[in-house]
Amino acid sequence: MSSILATLVHDLGLPGVAIGAGVEGETAVIIGGALARHGAFSPFLAAAAAMLGSFAADQIFFFLGRSQRGGATVTRIAAKPVFARALRLIERHPVLFCLAFRFVYGFRIAGPVAIGVSRVATGRFLALNAVSATVWAALFTALGWRFGPALERVLRALLTLGHLAAIALLAGIAALIFVIVRRRRAAAAGSC
Repeated sequence: MSSILATLVHDLGLPGVAIGAGVEGETAVIIGGALARHGAFSPFLAAAAAMLGSFAADQIFFFLGRSQRGGATVTRIAAKPVFARALRLIERHPVLFCLAFRFVYGFRIAGPVAIGVSRVATGRFLALNAVSATVWAALFTALGWRFGPALERVLRALLTLGHLAAIALLAGIAALIFVIVRRRRAAAAGSC
């Protein structure tokens, strides 16, 4: 995913940062910050694109929760344990949750959908989402700007190890499939 994302951001520039921020999140924004350091575009424009992409995606998820409470998509999202946790947190600390959900792993989609289902007013979420998206975008763009060169060196080193890791991963998956198939056959033979 990261190589596809890096290509998207590199090839599309600022629109790629916006799309990546809305679809994936932090990785796209860090890549945007690193590209800004290399002079591809202004770091301020990279942060603005990231803010707009993240803000727009979260508004869409909020309105999905608000308008489609009984719909299939919201029902599927609501079935996840993180959704119930989000609702509990929203009830206790609505403003804090609206500001912080994008910084907490697992709440990327469930957070704004849960806010949409909750009693948080639309205008209030709009304002809090704008503030949170601005801080988030500035932070991760700055991280990409500051640590981009170091990350590039690490990624280059990992690419040589990446081939070995891919082979090991494929071998592990094959072994896991073999074990699962073997257990299912044994269970089927035992039930006959």
